[in-house]
Amino acid sequence: MKLTNLNVKRRSLLLASALAVSVSASAFFWLSPKTELISKDFAVSEKQYAQLLKTSTDLTAFPRTSNKDGSVRTTDVWDWTQGFFAGGLWYIYEYTQQPEWKAAATKWTEALEQAQFLTQHHDVGFVMYCSYGNAIRFEKDPVKLEKYHKILIQSAESALTRFDPKVGLIKSWNAKKSWDNKTTWQYPVIIDNMMNLEMLCYVSKLTGNPKYREVAISHALHTMKNHFRPDFSTYHVVDYAADGKVLHQQTNQGYADNSTWSRGQGWAIYGFTMMYRETKDKRFLEAAQKAADFFINHPNLPKDKIPYWDFNAEQKGYNPDFDYKANKLSYIPRDASAGSLTASGLLELSTFAKDGQKYYKAAEQMLISLSGDKYLAKSGTNSGFILKHSVGSLPHNSEIDVPLIYADYYFLEALLRYKKLK
Repeated sequence: MKLTNLNVKRRSLLLASALAVSVSASAFFWLSPKTELISKDFAVSEKQYAQLLKTSTDLTAFPRTSNKDGSVRTTDVWDWTQGFFAGGLWYIYEYTQQPEWKAAATKWTEALEQAQFLTQHHDVGFVMYCSYGNAIRFEKDPVKLEKYHKILIQSAESALTRFDPKVGLIKSWNAKKSWDNKTTWQYPVIIDNMMNLEMLCYVSKLTGNPKYREVAISHALHTMKNHFRPDFSTYHVVDYAADGKVLHQQTNQGYADNSTWSRGQGWAIYGFTMMYRETKDKRFLEAAQKAADFFINHPNLPKDKIPYWDFNAEQKGYNPDFDYKANKLSYIPRDASAGSLTASGLLELSTFAKDGQKYYKAAEQMLISLSGDKYLAKSGTNSGFILKHSVGSLPHNSEIDVPLIYADYYFLEALLRYKKLK
């Protein structure tokens, strides 16, 4: 009887083990599509950025896009895209936890130190927070960390040199002609500028000084008032007089002044979601949701959710001042950079909105599309960049249907946000 009872117990244990394995396998089955997508994309990203690190050895030349001959086109420390490569390296380190990626990210981050004094335009937040802002999340050395904090404080001070309290906004560019030379902008503010406010909010928390956060809030409130149309589509450029009066509402990189440049709409979704996170001001959440609803529900959004470079390109009622056909395109190009940054913004928005599932699902579809062969580069191609098919500025005939470093950055960020969300 003892042997029989022992066999029964053994059989019970075996059955329980088999059931556990079955449940575990079932659970893995349901998780695996998401897990496999993220794993595959980071595997490609590692190979691509290993290639970029081999070809990019000059720490004063920051990868931006590719040339027609397949070589890497770079920029110097005073442009606006130079922080994204370091930021992308930090995201790969965050996923892999491999020390060689941290070493590369640190090297390319510290190469940007001089840019803390960038005051020629508004993009110091892009440059320094995408790089140093990510570095401080992983740096354990207290001496380095203190130095990084000081650099971000100086970067915030540089940003504040472009803030005029009479206007209430950070000036994006100095007075300049519009791209078509028909308008002189006195105090132009672009929707992209929302992305520089996160650094200001962080520095206020870091220093205990509210002035940086107050500037960020002022800028966001004035942007919310003047950059949105009644349907919550966005103008790209709003130009102000010295007293804060709106002079022009136009575009610089979109199809027409009355059209919706897709990346600009993405900046709005991302930026106002971030400002709600930092302030819990429900006005910012409402703006983010309405901008997102415009984007994901637009009848001209393709089925794969990766937008055309402008929602209204070649549509009746939207007449560009530039000769669209002069670009010799037989198609309306997509903008993967708009897709990747919007996916990242929507994922965060999904955690705040009551009906957040619709934003999550839209972002998930975007990531699935960007992970497909159409947009994700094959290892060893695309000059080392991760995503294909982005557009810099079609009116300027610049960077059309090419890889762009910021498309990669927000793609990696979106994948990490996707990984963390249930």
